[in-house]
Parts: sequence; C-alpha cells; structure tokens
Amino acid sequence: MFEITVEAGFSSGHYLRNYRGKCENPHGHNYKVFVTLIGEELDEAGMLLDFKLLKQVMRPTVDYLDHFMINDLPPFDKEINPSAENLAKYFYEQTSSQLHEMTGGRVRVKDCTLYETDTSFARYYK
Repeated sequence: MFEITVEAGFSSGHYLRNYRGKCENPHGHNYKVFVTLIGEELDEAGMLLDFKLLKQVMRPTVDYLDHFMINDLPPFDKEINPSAENLAKYFYEQTSSQLHEMTGGRVRVKDCTLYETDTSFARYYK
C-alpha cells in the first residue's frame, strides 16, 4: 500500500452554534489541512499521484474557505457547525469525489487532518 500527503493552509473566521464558551463568539484561525491518499498501484511514472495534482484538487476547497466567515458559506450556514471535525469531513468529501473521477478509483482519500491551532487538530476518515 502506498500513501502520500499534501498540506495546504487558509485563514478563516467562524463561531460555534450550540456552544457555551469563547468559541461561540466570532474569531479566526490560520488553518492547516493535510490530505492523505492511499492506493495499491502506482501510475506509469511510479507515483501514486503527482503532489501537484493533489494540490490542484485541494485548491478549490481552500479558496472557497480562505478569508471568509465560514458560517456564511454553505453547508456551514445552517445546521452544520464549522467545527474542526466538520471541516475535516468537508475536505475529505470534497477531495474524495474529485479523486475518484480523476483516477478511476485507483487512489482514494485515506484521511483528512485539519489543524485549528498548532496544537489542536481533528481527523476524519472512513
């Protein structure tokens, strides 16, 4: 089995609904997200996937969230709280659908890890 991981960063604001404490107020983070891919077969170049392609797959989601109040953006504008856990799942889902089309299922997302601070992160995987 082969794995590769790419990191991206973005800065956004959010607040948590149904929460009592400082995080119920609007505030911001400099997020880091790590997407790890897994697969059994390499391509003809001997790669699971070119790092550049994975960065391109992640870019629309990063750009969608970067320098916005996440609570104002679907699907976080209604019932889904923009917690680190839900953001990790969102990245997983967004990259999974694109990668399946791109590689015909040869490569899949193993997990997405989202750092909200330097010392606190959430990870999503199936």
